[in-house]
Amino acid sequence: MPMDRSSSWGSQSGSESSSRSRFGNTVVLSVECLKGSSKAEEWAGDMLQTGDIVEEIKIGNMSMTTPFKNGKSGVMKILRSSFKSKETSILVRIRRGSDEFAELTACIVPNGGSGGKKQYMLRSIDDPNYTVGFVDRTEADCLALQASRTSRMVSALAAAKLHDGYVAYPWHKKMQELLSIPNSSCFLSILFLPKASETVAYRYNDLEDTLSRANAWHTASQASGVPIVFMNIQTESLLTKISGETASSTVNAGSLSDLMNLANVSLYGFEDYHGVDIGVVRAVRLWYAPIGGEVAVEIKIKEGDEKLGFAIGRTQEGFIHVSSIIDQNEDSPSTHSGLSSLYMEAKRARKQLIISRISNQKVLPWMVSPEGAIRCYDTVSLSQKLSLHRHAKVPISLHVFAWDQEVAMLGNANLRTQTNPPAALHLPQETQTAQTASTHQVVQFSSGSPNDETELRLVRDTAGEDSFRFHNFSLPNNWV
Repeated sequence: MPMDRSSSWGSQSGSESSSRSRFGNTVVLSVECLKGSSKAEEWAGDMLQTGDIVEEIKIGNMSMTTPFKNGKSGVMKILRSSFKSKETSILVRIRRGSDEFAELTACIVPNGGSGGKKQYMLRSIDDPNYTVGFVDRTEADCLALQASRTSRMVSALAAAKLHDGYVAYPWHKKMQELLSIPNSSCFLSILFLPKASETVAYRYNDLEDTLSRANAWHTASQASGVPIVFMNIQTESLLTKISGETASSTVNAGSLSDLMNLANVSLYGFEDYHGVDIGVVRAVRLWYAPIGGEVAVEIKIKEGDEKLGFAIGRTQEGFIHVSSIIDQNEDSPSTHSGLSSLYMEAKRARKQLIISRISNQKVLPWMVSPEGAIRCYDTVSLSQKLSLHRHAKVPISLHVFAWDQEVAMLGNANLRTQTNPPAALHLPQETQTAQTASTHQVVQFSSGSPNDETELRLVRDTAGEDSFRFHNFSLPNNWV
């Protein structure tokens, strides 16, 4: 039922009200605002306010005018009876001052009870958050409340509080439709733990050393051809339990002078209320991003494929990259998928073709240990997985780093025309897969000229942090 308010009931109602005699001590039925409006109209002229004098009440076909028999208690009996008979629609007409009138269309609802009797209030049809009730007041008190409208607004402003709440959010749908790679973020980072001191086993190098190693890793990555840019860097606190000499040498933050010395330390401690020595390790997280974003390439499997047509390697900084391509075979899956073209373009741009994801799983370095070893993915398991794709005839989805905007636009051309971004970009129409070089061997170009591809080095990669061994071999011995 829509709300219907008017600021005046006409000159006839005004003349009738002004013709009645009033006395300052006369008890009248008055309005009490119980809960304010959510539409910023509570203090507008057509809204009922605390101190307004009730002139008339209409419930269905029944109409009552002032004076009301037995005041509030009499009106409550009528409201109770109407609510029980399911006649809950009510219209209230009020007077403010001598010539200002307003009305409210509402419904009758319960409002708890006192003394065993249930009380009732009126809830606005137009705004269910706005509720009013009735009280008995003298006319002088009502006029005084009406005159203090400004002070009451200031008081209400001071008492107003903001409330928090929860809102349901379609995370699954948003993560599927809006992310360039469904259910996976494009934020890339690596965590550097402070390096253990080489002189004292239980001490760590200071924060400046950790920041310097992060800076060196990023600069070396760029120098080796990894197309990334710096985004941000932050310190990250990690809690650990310490004891013995470590605790005695680090739990010293008991005064302000000690706190001033913690600005550049990598490990400091404190004692909790159980008497346990807690250490705080200050690591460094470096955030970076590919220069042109990530490009998706899908390699499909077909009968007869015996090789993937490319080999993978790993840089000293822990990045997986395409180390070589068999470009003599035009039927190679790497050629049909467009991976060969991307590799050749990367060589011309003097960049590494970095593989960032396999089947939407990130294969990037993610942490540097206190010993200085980089936690990253080994090429042995990656080669085995790629080979299993070929045997199972399951398409391979790769993501590679783009080194300029042209490559990025090529990779994202289809995303702008689809509601659901594809998991991979189909570059040519036909895609195939083949077997990798060897499940235990990958090749990597030497530092010589790009055209000299005969002398390569073999990286035998085993699980663990120290897993590099180098051998010289010729290209024909690398492919199986």
